[in-house]
Amino acid sequence: MNLLYDTFDSPIGALTVAGDSQGIHHILFENNRYDAKGRAQWQRDAHALREARTQLLQYLRGERSGFELPLAPHGTGFQLRVWKALADIPFGETWSYVQLARHIGQPTASRAVGAANGRNPLPIVLPCHRVIGSSGALTGFGGGLETKAALLELESRTQPLFA
Repeated sequence: MNLLYDTFDSPIGALTVAGDSQGIHHILFENNRYDAKGRAQWQRDAHALREARTQLLQYLRGERSGFELPLAPHGTGFQLRVWKALADIPFGETWSYVQLARHIGQPTASRAVGAANGRNPLPIVLPCHRVIGSSGALTGFGGGLETKAALLELESRTQPLFA
């Protein structure tokens, strides 16, 4: 898959966004836990991904609480259900893995939900940072727990202005 990408500085470090005519496929942090397949073949094109960059930076400045971007994540059917459900977690709120499992109609699948959450290729836009442990503890995040804490702090002090 030949994707276009852009890498840019943000308040939480460098972000890389990759996509094609179908939509955004990946958002990667500077210190991403997982690399994306085929990344060596991606072609840089900041212009093609300008809207994604703009919306991500608006969100990180507290000027946006949601996104209006075409998304094209690739995963298993279960992963896609979990990732779609992440968008149902309201801005500024957190859910546990158990709550997310119940939300998708599989109340005993919290571990599988956690695994799918950990493979989310579109963090921030599909807000996996809003999922925490049942005890309230911050748990794994592809961009690191410090970044997860920063995103949750940003949302806790930002009034939703527009989606």
